[in-house]
Amino acid sequence: MPILESIRLALAQIRAQKLKSFFTLLGVTIGVMFLIAVVSIVEGMSRYVEQDFIGRLLGANTFTLRRFPWFGDNTTEAEWREWQRRPRFFQSDVRLVVSNLPADARWAVESQDNAWASTSYVRPRQVDAHAVEGDYFTIKQYDLTSGRAFTQQEMEIGSRVVVIGSEVAGYFFPGLNPVGRDLRIGGVPYSVIGIIEKQGSLFGMSMDKMAIAPFNSPLHRITNPRGDIDGLMVKSSTPLMMGETMEVTREVLRGHRRLRPAQRDNFVMETSESALVSFNKTKQIMTIAGTALPAIGLIVGGLVIMNIMLVAVAERTREIGIRKSLGARRRDILSQFLVESATLSTLGALIGIALGLAGAKLVESQTPLPAAVAPWSLVAATLLGTVVGIVSGVYPARRASRLDPIEALRQE
Repeated sequence: MPILESIRLALAQIRAQKLKSFFTLLGVTIGVMFLIAVVSIVEGMSRYVEQDFIGRLLGANTFTLRRFPWFGDNTTEAEWREWQRRPRFFQSDVRLVVSNLPADARWAVESQDNAWASTSYVRPRQVDAHAVEGDYFTIKQYDLTSGRAFTQQEMEIGSRVVVIGSEVAGYFFPGLNPVGRDLRIGGVPYSVIGIIEKQGSLFGMSMDKMAIAPFNSPLHRITNPRGDIDGLMVKSSTPLMMGETMEVTREVLRGHRRLRPAQRDNFVMETSESALVSFNKTKQIMTIAGTALPAIGLIVGGLVIMNIMLVAVAERTREIGIRKSLGARRRDILSQFLVESATLSTLGALIGIALGLAGAKLVESQTPLPAAVAPWSLVAATLLGTVVGIVSGVYPARRASRLDPIEALRQE
């Protein structure tokens, strides 16, 4: 029997027995629905972390020199104690490293912490305070909607000027133009000279609550009372130059700290790739854990299909006998029931894909979790549904093909 004719007969059986077909499809539909939803959410989180979260926080062709890594997990107590014994970074370290950077490299110092801010218009509120120096706005690719960034002279003398995010501007200066007005941070007044365009949020964390002032201003005594810095960001012109710049920085700093060849670095140079190592491990765990339930659902769906097809064979024994008496071969009967089983399962998979995509979009709209459709998951889910149907239909199809036509015709 031609494959298209077998599919047509299978669809006719589905229309004729709607309730039975519904329960047959249900297990595969639920399994595939959860599979697509989980894969879409995990894929969306992966793209979000790689392109937005890590990319925007660390930047392309950029590494950050720190005392210890800011991104990562599974830190042991011994590692944490070792990190605490490491020397801090001060302005003298910055000058040493910067003096050895390639001419086309850009750098910026950053120290940050939460700080209370206030104006005469609203109640005090915490902001994400940053004390910076160097090419900070260029490396971070911050564009201003109004005003300007502070100048080199303002950075050197530590002027009390501040550039704020859109959320800070909207809250502390309702209905007003913030530029030229004062924002008090830690009790010290700073003149607002610029507003950064809206950055949005990352995993529900607002990126527009920032207030950025020169490192030499009083703000660095709030962010880092010891006078140290949180990190030195270095941006290279190309990925190839970035590797070379990192090696130069490592050699200079190791020499300055008199580390012997056998000693490990007592600092870290964090890149987007290194920050993603721990996330990729988490992603693998999430994928495995998230697909366990759909796998169980597909197994249950396969068992349901097998039982339903066995019932169908019993109900259609006389039909099978008539077909065999008219010349149908064993492989014709076998292919008919296999195609019917595969069609049922594939149809259930397609419905599950549609529901899974809808579920992923619902999660994305109601929570901070992003969702992105992975094309390979749609193909895999469809093929998986077909395979489940074929495997589940093998035993009932073989049983139907082995029926004796004379005995089958006697059945009522």
